Amino acid sequence: MSGKMIIGWGLGLFCTALVVLGAYVRLAPSDPELWHSMPEQVENRDMEGGAMRVVAAGPNGLSRFDMIARDTPRVKVLVGSVGEGMVTYVARSGFWGFPDYVTARQAGDTLELFSRLRFGRSDFGVNAKRLDNWISQI
Repeated sequence: MSGKMIIGWGLGLFCTALVVLGAYVRLAPSDPELWHSMPEQVENRDMEGGAMRVVAAGPNGLSRFDMIARDTPRVKVLVGSVGEGMVTYVARSGFWGFPDYVTARQAGDTLELFSRLRFGRSDFGVNAKRLDNWISQI
C-alpha cells in the first residue's frame, strides 16, 4: 500500500470518527430522571464542569427566568414547568451541539440554579457565564 493510500484511509477513518462523535453528542437521549435534580445545598460557586447560583428573585423569579431561558437560541425544556416550581433545560453549544443541563428551582423568594455539562470534565466557564448572563436579565 502506498503512503498516499495510507494517509487517505487514515483521514477517512478520522473524518468518520468525527461524524459518529458529532451524531452521538447531538442524538444521545437525555434521561429526565437523571438530569431533573438539584443538589441538597445550592450555593454560589463555580465548579470545573458547571456552576450554581442562588438569586433573590422574588416569588415569580422562576417565571421570569423561564422566559429568558426559552428565548435563548439552542435551549429547550427537558422536563418540569414553572407551575411545578422546577424546570430543567438543555442548552446546546453552537458547533458541536454539546448539551449542558440547567435546572432552576423556585424556593420561596429565592431562585436556585444548577448548570452542568454532560460530556467531558471542564466547561471552560461556559455554564457560569450563561447563568450570570441570564441572571443579569432578570
